[in-house]
Amino acid sequence: MGDLSRNFSRAEFKCKCGKCDQVAPPHKLIELMQDVRDHFDATVTVHSGHRCKAYNASVGGVSNSQHILGTACDFTVKGVTNNDVQEYVLKKYKGSFGIGRYRNFTHIDVRPGMARWDNR
Repeated sequence: MGDLSRNFSRAEFKCKCGKCDQVAPPHKLIELMQDVRDHFDATVTVHSGHRCKAYNASVGGVSNSQHILGTACDFTVKGVTNNDVQEYVLKKYKGSFGIGRYRNFTHIDVRPGMARWDNR
């Protein structure tokens, strides 16, 4: 059980550097992640949530990354292909948010407006 939603906790979205203050993810991001969890009825693993600028640079993130703002999440869904996850979020959130397709994970962020990219 989580402290942000039924299935997500604040710790899952914390910067992996272990040194910086946590930026709480916005409610909208948690709603999106909970929707993915509920839709697939499967465990969602958050691989990257908030990143401080130093950690973002160390992992090769872009300088204007939504992760720095705490508004992004890179994740996988247990037992579901990344392609199936990506197709679901692209269809469900057509015209909204940032959605990135990667071979090993899916990226979603709650930026104003829309952005799409495919790095598979």
